Amino acid sequence: MGDRFRSISIEDLPSHLILEILSCGRLSSVDLVFLELTCRTFGGSHGLHPSKFRSLVELAAFQLCSSHPIYSSMSTKLKKEIFDRCGGNWKRLLRFLQSVEQSSNMVETSSGNQMQVTTGKYHTLLLHDSSVYSCGSSLSGVLGHGAETTQCVAFTPISFPYATHVLQVSASHYHAAFVTRSGEVFTCGDNSSYCCGHRDTARPIFRPRLVEALKEVPCKQVAAGLNFTVFLTRDGHVYTCGSNTCGQLGHGDALERWTPKMIEQFEAVGPVVQIAAGPSYVFAVVENGALYSFGSGSNFCLGHGEQHKESNPRQIQYFRRRDIHVVHVSAGDEHAVALDSNGLVYTWGKGYCGALGHGDEIDKTTPELVESLKGHLTVQVCARKRKTFVLEEHGCVYGFGWMGFGSLGFTDREPSDKVMRPTILDSLRTHHISQISTGLYHTVAITSKGRLFGFGDNERAQLGHDMLRTCLEPTEIFVQQTVDETGCSSGME
Repeated sequence: MGDRFRSISIEDLPSHLILEILSCGRLSSVDLVFLELTCRTFGGSHGLHPSKFRSLVELAAFQLCSSHPIYSSMSTKLKKEIFDRCGGNWKRLLRFLQSVEQSSNMVETSSGNQMQVTTGKYHTLLLHDSSVYSCGSSLSGVLGHGAETTQCVAFTPISFPYATHVLQVSASHYHAAFVTRSGEVFTCGDNSSYCCGHRDTARPIFRPRLVEALKEVPCKQVAAGLNFTVFLTRDGHVYTCGSNTCGQLGHGDALERWTPKMIEQFEAVGPVVQIAAGPSYVFAVVENGALYSFGSGSNFCLGHGEQHKESNPRQIQYFRRRDIHVVHVSAGDEHAVALDSNGLVYTWGKGYCGALGHGDEIDKTTPELVESLKGHLTVQVCARKRKTFVLEEHGCVYGFGWMGFGSLGFTDREPSDKVMRPTILDSLRTHHISQISTGLYHTVAITSKGRLFGFGDNERAQLGHDMLRTCLEPTEIFVQQTVDETGCSSGME
């Protein structure tokens, strides 16, 4: 009986079982590299495809890439292109795919925590594991702390009607939306245009409230526009509600919707995998890499070469004609930025202050490749008020556009300077950045170790600092641990 439960080492396990563990989908590319470097069992091929893969880890990385939703939806030609861009390294390709996937959701830190940050006009929302924190100005109740709260000078946990695990959050100027593990959606903030999805009131909603109309429709992502909201379901359907003066709800008309309504046109083009909302326009990335836009055409943000509004989703032809597979898009106030399956960056819209990164202030009516970033493998793009951030695979951040109260993070520039081309943020170079979000005049970044850094305007404590009015260089943000009524820890360690 004792032999039955004897201790064995990992080396004693059959190689096919080790491979099964490695390719289960729970390990990151960094985890695989550590295993390969620290244990010879993972570094050998053990006779499994020895001519094609030099180790079990490499074979596992290949299998994880093959089953990844981004990679599996790409054409054979595009798969070869990104594999070559990654130097024929499956682990590097896996890191790229996982990083892109996390760019609009939660990132996993080296300590195993899951985090996401999103910045609004004068506020910031932080997701740490299952808890959500907010700070800054509570315009119309956007912070979710109740009618009595007008401002939070430090990150404060948001209470929900019942225990729930939040997976994704989005914030606009005056309202916020939250998606839970079960697929439920909660909203809070200004509902005068019914952008929160509650038809029974046009008053502000000061605490998160369940969107009843989507109770039986599990969602995976939300995107908050200025006075409307976009919902992406697990099945790839898109719902919208709120103001519709520019056709930003995508239903072919200008009628506002008090509760979320599905956009029927996407039924014919395939499941949507990512959404992004600007002030009055929307982007939707389809599984096959096509990019659709609708809403206000001001500043050429829709990417169609004209400024007409579109009340129905319309595919951006620039990408279709060049067989470019879009994997992520960000909608700024006056410009847009997209990332393709090769890690290349494209910008279009208003070029004021160099926000497009082409070295000038010329508007681009259709997407244009940012040439100076071609040598980098980009994993996240982020656009907002006259500025853009680009995060490359090694955790370095490039910024360009208007400094705006120091919100670009360049310590050697004046608060109102213009940065015309992508420039690396030396102030963050000692940290590996995993995610970045920029608001009207402030920016917050998450490092791979789970640390938070903010810079820019802090007049309304949107960076979580009580004593500073402006942070002209990245300043670490600390979130105090809190304890709920049951005595369970719900804060950050």
